[in-house]
Amino acid sequence: MWMGLILIFQVVLAISAVHAQDAFVGVNIGTSLSDMPHPTQVVALLRAQHIKHVRLYNADRAMLLALANTGIQVMVSVPNDQILSVGQSNSTAANWVSQNVVAHYPATDIRAICVGSEVLTSLPNAASILVNALGFIQSALVASNLDARIKVSTPISSSMILDSFPPSQSFFNHSWNPVLVPMLKFLQSTGSFLMLNVYPYYDYMQSNGVIPLDYALFQPLPTNKEAVDSNTLVHYTNVFDATVDAAYFAMADLNFTNIPVMVTESGWPSKGDANEPDATLENANTYNSNLIKHVLNNTGTPKHPGIAVSTYIYELYNEDLKPGPVSEKNWGLFDENGKPVYVLHLIASGSVLANDTTNQTYCAPKDGVDKRMIQAALDWACGAGKVDCSPLLQGQPCYEPDNVIAHATYAFNTYYQKMGRAGGTCDFNGVAEITTTNPSHGTCIFPGSGFINSTFLANASAPSAPNPLKSDSPADYLHSCILTGGALLFSILFL
Repeated sequence: MWMGLILIFQVVLAISAVHAQDAFVGVNIGTSLSDMPHPTQVVALLRAQHIKHVRLYNADRAMLLALANTGIQVMVSVPNDQILSVGQSNSTAANWVSQNVVAHYPATDIRAICVGSEVLTSLPNAASILVNALGFIQSALVASNLDARIKVSTPISSSMILDSFPPSQSFFNHSWNPVLVPMLKFLQSTGSFLMLNVYPYYDYMQSNGVIPLDYALFQPLPTNKEAVDSNTLVHYTNVFDATVDAAYFAMADLNFTNIPVMVTESGWPSKGDANEPDATLENANTYNSNLIKHVLNNTGTPKHPGIAVSTYIYELYNEDLKPGPVSEKNWGLFDENGKPVYVLHLIASGSVLANDTTNQTYCAPKDGVDKRMIQAALDWACGAGKVDCSPLLQGQPCYEPDNVIAHATYAFNTYYQKMGRAGGTCDFNGVAEITTTNPSHGTCIFPGSGFINSTFLANASAPSAPNPLKSDSPADYLHSCILTGGALLFSILFL
């Protein structure tokens, strides 16, 4: 008993000594989509949503170039299928760092490297060289004088933690100690994080009713329904906190008491098979909204209050090509067109802003519309519509790509913003629609959130939109341009 109390006391002291900092929320970007957006579109969405932290499952060159000079902090990954080669050759690791990190830094703000993902549970044949891979990547960073700026770790599944409740009794699967002990030594010596994937959805699904849904979703619980650690008498109101504290105690069981935890994946699916009744839009919304507020409140965990637990939401997009049950394809916050899958409940949540879509919407041509109709509407916008289309001239920022869709997108959106996003000003005789995807690319920055042309500020109301095909016709052509569902957008901010 006394040894147990000493262990608990050591954990409290050590974790309290970890340098306090504000937690942040980031997102994972998977690419198993049949229609994966172009990297510039992905970055436009990230910027429109003020997402400042992303984790990539690879080190895609085009994506890293698109992320350059954006202020977005990036976590890149050595994919699992490259672990064996990187872990068996120092020179291969050095080449990987040279091509995927040094070539992009500092323009692309790379902050961490994930060496694989859940290697011990998903690729056990590579377990024996995992620590070598970590060390070789670290050595390459040292050689490039980047080791103080970029951390190296490897995400593990929370399923590695056995007897996870009560947290104070938790320990790692001891069969993995020959790998875990040197791995934790590496993380401790380099000042890195234990990267942990936490999925209360799976804990709930596998508990056979033992875990209440509200406990998994961060929903308020009466005191008599809270889970109590019988050793520490600490109360837990959600699975997430209990799992993070379990990881701290599991590390302490191996005599490591000063390694902070970073959650590299957490989320909830919005759709599932018939045997997954709790994979719903409402539950996904509830979990991710509560998760974001919980992390950004800097409350830490019950056993480690105030200790930042920065977290990456799984994930940015629904991935329709993912194998397995329906739920595997439906963890995303957005669909491939950048439209929110559901409306996050983020009003009055500290640093997080919840804005109506009218504060962050754009106007673009509809898919599949006759290009002659789009060209006619473009001609009207740049003529009678009085849009300044000079940025579309050759040699100007928005000339490329030189096609009617791209040029019409700029002209339609500029008119829409100039008219104060008034109803009917994004129609153009039925060829245009409102979108939440920021079409800006490269140095071509589209008028967007907060833009109203000063010419129109003096008007009591925005003028009616004339027919773009007949500039002298009255405003009776107006169509309602209501964004479906009146969805709210969300912004994830890291101060």
